[in-house]
Amino acid sequence: RCQRWVENCRRADLEDKTPDQLNKHYRLCAKHFETSMICRSSPYRTVLRDNAVPTIFDLTSHLNNPHSRHRKRIKELSEDEIRTLKQQKVDEAFERKQAAQESNENNEQNTVSEEGGEEQEEKAVPLTLEERENKDYLKSLFEILILMGKQNIPLDGHNVDELPEGIFTSDNFQALLEYRINSGDEVLRKRFEMTAVNLEYCSRTQQKQMLEICENCVREETLREVRDSHFFSIVTDEVVDIAGEEHLPVLVRFVDDSHNLREEFIGFLPYEADPEILAVKFHATITEKWGLNMEYCRGQAYIVSTGFASKMKIVATRLLEKYPQAVYTLCSSCALNVWLAKSVPVVGVSIALGTIEEVCCLFNQSPQLLVELENTISALFQDNEEKGNELKKICRSQWTGRHDTFEVLVDLLQALVLCLDAVSSDLSVRWNTFTVSRAFVLSSALTDFDFIVTIVIMKNVLSFTRAFGKNLQGQTSDVFFAAGSLTAVLHSLNEVMENIEVYHEFWFEEATNLATKLDVQIKLPGKFRRAQQGNFDPDMTSENYYKEILSVPTIEHIIQELKDIFSEQHLKALKCLSLVPSVMGQLKFNTSEEHHADMFKNDLPNPDTLSAELHCWRIKWKHRGKDIELPATIYEALHLPDIKFFPNVYALLKVLCLLPVMKVENEKYGIGRKRLKAYLKNTLTEQRSSNLALLNINFDIKHDLDLMVDTYIKLYP
Repeated sequence: RCQRWVENCRRADLEDKTPDQLNKHYRLCAKHFETSMICRSSPYRTVLRDNAVPTIFDLTSHLNNPHSRHRKRIKELSEDEIRTLKQQKVDEAFERKQAAQESNENNEQNTVSEEGGEEQEEKAVPLTLEERENKDYLKSLFEILILMGKQNIPLDGHNVDELPEGIFTSDNFQALLEYRINSGDEVLRKRFEMTAVNLEYCSRTQQKQMLEICENCVREETLREVRDSHFFSIVTDEVVDIAGEEHLPVLVRFVDDSHNLREEFIGFLPYEADPEILAVKFHATITEKWGLNMEYCRGQAYIVSTGFASKMKIVATRLLEKYPQAVYTLCSSCALNVWLAKSVPVVGVSIALGTIEEVCCLFNQSPQLLVELENTISALFQDNEEKGNELKKICRSQWTGRHDTFEVLVDLLQALVLCLDAVSSDLSVRWNTFTVSRAFVLSSALTDFDFIVTIVIMKNVLSFTRAFGKNLQGQTSDVFFAAGSLTAVLHSLNEVMENIEVYHEFWFEEATNLATKLDVQIKLPGKFRRAQQGNFDPDMTSENYYKEILSVPTIEHIIQELKDIFSEQHLKALKCLSLVPSVMGQLKFNTSEEHHADMFKNDLPNPDTLSAELHCWRIKWKHRGKDIELPATIYEALHLPDIKFFPNVYALLKVLCLLPVMKVENEKYGIGRKRLKAYLKNTLTEQRSSNLALLNINFDIKHDLDLMVDTYIKLYP
């Protein structure tokens, strides 16, 4: 593209320049492009379309202007010349300001403007002293806000309701501003030296405006890389509470210039109860506010909180209707069985999941309580120390996110109940009031028969998908072969559905045996009996009730969910993983990617040569040297030194690794989610801010203070 631009500009002197040199040192005026080639959807950035080429030139007007014929080229000054010019400034009182201004002018001169084959000498309009001081003042404010974001310092320092009437206390922003003044910031001192000490230096409205600009400028750095990469995928995490309002965290996956798959956090989206409204706002935010072209979206995944699954599924469906290439998949960071359990539309399952999370949270918050649980496990598993040690190891991890969560819970249930009972009945001062009260409440919840029968049935139903889900989070070859085993999984579940009477009888018997061990009464739920209000059917047994209300709808839902999320398009994409050399080797190099790669035909640079290129790719690895190992992952394949000789293969691998079901192989490029979790864990709900969160999570992204200041002046003159 750079070469075409140079040719159209008739600049023979630039033909030997590299693309990097042209990008860094030369600029082309926007008036040389058709208006249809320019996208102005954002106030922060003017973006050229990917296929933009300059076509508008006036190559004859200079012939009628004798002065322009002898116009000199702007000289790029050396550092010594710049230093000499600075020293020649006459007014020493403003030497520092004048030097900064001169430096800016020289930087603008270095960015040469191409004007249809001739360069125009454009002098930057010098700023007045008042304008320069105002920009320096705004820059100081932005520096404070960025510091607060990176260090996760909330804007508010004190709750106003806690302070006696008439007492003024600075918030964190003003306190840092005052500290900076006292440390010698002359710009701020001049600005506020005559201001009363009990007045805010910067209003909340202005702080909010500046924070929004900080957020957008930092986000834009990531989005620029995404646009350069073209293809991307969208992933959302569980709904979170930001200062009393529900928000969806949004992350984006893309392959950067160094061929690394990255997953970056790009912001929060206000959650809407109506899924249709949420779908519209979700699409509008991504395309209009953030400026991403959804035509390049190749995957979408939603890690759902309990109760939100059906709504997010509608969002996925609406996006698929508009963009069929945005394949709806599972997310690699969430176990399939956990995802399925959270999506089951049965109230009892949602309540059970909430109880499990509370139990895990209580024990993780108290190391002393965890030791008590381990002692209880040791006492219960004296005859099977290996099993006991395994359970103790599991207890020290986040076991609620495992593929076998319900199996672990069934094994641990007796130990959990005995431990919580011991804590809640302990009359000594060993445990605080909060721990004792929570232990009592959770022990009652765990010994409810409704809870026991729910976890036993979920354990048995999800046992059919456990191995399949585990393979999806395994190596690339595991994912490839898992895609081929889906038919067998669905066949097993359908067989269970056809014989539900027999299966449910066994499951219910297991639940009653566990309840008997815990001395729990086997009965129908009280809420069900109360709802009947005298119309109770005497033939309705507990076994029949739980079959109709739990077993049947759970199996039907899981079968349908597996069919929806592993669509034909999704499975075809996973079949293309046979491109990875290690998978190719396991298949004895007898593969046929051409058939499955049809869905990505428009994403390839040379689709006509795909068949021949794939043949060369297979031959390369089939006849490799004895000491050469087959790359086992997409990450390894993308970093092969000769991958550039296989442009179609490279394009396919790049799109495949964007699918959210594929894990980020190099952990350092998937830290966006970890930082998000850390921010939510370390920040009180009422102190969370969507603006500051983005600055904190993306603290290592470069930021341009001058751009922030200029944007603020432009938006709020």
